[in-house]
Amino acid sequence: MLTFIATLKAGVSHASRASRAELFLRTLHPTNDDRIVDLGGGSGHHFARYFPALKNVVIADYNPRSLAHAARVYKFQTRLVDGTECLPFRDGEFDIVFCSSVIEHVTGPKAEAVARFKQNGRLFRDQAWSCQVRFAAEVRRVAKHYFVQTPCRYFPIEVHSWIPFLGYMPSHVQWYLIRLFNRFWPRKNLEPDWALLDRRQMKALFPDARIYRERFLLLFTKSLIAIRD
Repeated sequence: MLTFIATLKAGVSHASRASRAELFLRTLHPTNDDRIVDLGGGSGHHFARYFPALKNVVIADYNPRSLAHAARVYKFQTRLVDGTECLPFRDGEFDIVFCSSVIEHVTGPKAEAVARFKQNGRLFRDQAWSCQVRFAAEVRRVAKHYFVQTPCRYFPIEVHSWIPFLGYMPSHVQWYLIRLFNRFWPRKNLEPDWALLDRRQMKALFPDARIYRERFLLLFTKSLIAIRD
């Protein structure tokens, strides 16, 4: 059963990423004349897999080992960031920002965010929103165009835990349910710091963007994508 769930999730995840890649190419028409930064790009594997033709790319991440892999294996340029909402780039330094499944984790210093998540849903949400507002402003500052994707808060399956309807609830209630599900659920030992967003919030964060809905089974919004093209 666990193998089936993992296989199903992997298939859905690949299909979603491939669809987003097509949307990125179709809306922003990137070329190697464009300087692109992948915020939270990790080892560079995602960008190399879905955009193999693009080479003028900077992978920005807080993990030095991941950046070393991106440089050694994929020959990307790399920049170390500190994992906060502040970006160490000049105004307009890039033509395009690509940012996938990152902004929901921009909720403050990790240990503090996890502690707030577990203890006080309203305080966590307020602090997380402040961080996300600053991060969104930074994205808009450093590039002319951007593509920012995040899981939708109201998708029936919360994407980090795989627990149905978890994202609908305050964070401290989520933490109670995560601990309960840990007794039998395949996703365990989570350190939750995510603040999922809805369409209204994404529009508030990126007022100069079009907000696209990534659909699942034509009925559910799986993720939201802000694009300034």
